[in-house]
Amino acid sequence: MQSPICAMLDIEFPLLAFSHCRDVVVAVSKAGGMGVFGAASLPPERLEEELAWIDAHVGGKPYGVDLIVPNSFAGKGDSRSTPPTIPDEHKAFVAGLLEKHGVDDGNLSLPAVGGGLGENMTDDGAAKLLEVAFRHPIKLIANALGVPPPLMLELGKCHNVPVAALVGTRDHALAQVRAGVDILVVAGGEAGGHCGEVATMVLVPEVAEAVEAVGATTPILAAGGIVTGRQMAAAMAMGAHGAWTGSVWLTTAEAETNPVVKEKMLLASSRDTVRSKSRTGKPSRQLRSPWTDAWEAEGAPKPLPMPLQSLVSEPALRKVDKLSEGGHEGAKALATYWVGQGVGLMNEAMGAGQVVQEFKVDWIAACERLNGFIGD
Repeated sequence: MQSPICAMLDIEFPLLAFSHCRDVVVAVSKAGGMGVFGAASLPPERLEEELAWIDAHVGGKPYGVDLIVPNSFAGKGDSRSTPPTIPDEHKAFVAGLLEKHGVDDGNLSLPAVGGGLGENMTDDGAAKLLEVAFRHPIKLIANALGVPPPLMLELGKCHNVPVAALVGTRDHALAQVRAGVDILVVAGGEAGGHCGEVATMVLVPEVAEAVEAVGATTPILAAGGIVTGRQMAAAMAMGAHGAWTGSVWLTTAEAETNPVVKEKMLLASSRDTVRSKSRTGKPSRQLRSPWTDAWEAEGAPKPLPMPLQSLVSEPALRKVDKLSEGGHEGAKALATYWVGQGVGLMNEAMGAGQVVQEFKVDWIAACERLNGFIGD
């Protein structure tokens, strides 16, 4: 395809797949798109293992790595070693919510999985992950929150690896262009995980127009609710050069998603998600459940700033996941995960490579349909 994204990343089809699952990354890259491995919560040694596995299985096809290195968060720049204090109100709220659904709240003070999201968002933590990533033949490095740190931009240039950044507003996009980012991932509010308020249908053409107005040629990947080829074609008609997707891979055969949550997603409608700060401290869209409803209810404690809220939510949700997979009914009800509004179109489980092929077929059909409106 004649897209600057294809030329820049050396891929056949400008469909990028963000996933925490290495199997999905490999399957998408081998099918002609590009898998992007989400590494935000992994310690350096785990990241090394995962990327080595991808290298061994991807057959030389291009893939990328995604990190979260925000410009600011609670405790950033604080060199004190004192562990953060979680308010008793939040501890009691979680304990009560779990008890209501028959889940024991004991042993919830476990350390975060891997090196912990908070540690990896510090300058030192991010530098260690970047060092690992650039030891491998990655073809893209992406930052999920804010302008990438100078080190990421410098290493990208040094290794000739494009740097991508997610944006949720026109102003943020222009700030990224000024910083020298190579690819803009323009994510609308329909997206799963961290997202802004502006809808993809509005945000993509708004950013495309703004980038063009300042004379920049930075290519755009549309994101947010895109789970079909026809949506991808529509986004490209509005000024995007391809699509960045995440949710659609969560129900694939290769995905690491909790089977209970996967089944919920396949049955969910586009109305069964909620955008909330209750999981990470920043607005993120997730599958609605009694867990998410409780945090949005009157009288619930206000979510803590990022990354402190994760210390409240993640230990409990990991326990919920484990118990739900064992058949615990209360845990099955509470179980949730990040997913976008496109979940309403995710009704069939299939392999990740098959999803890529479905995107291609649907994209071509959409383009042919549009061409049919043009008279002779």
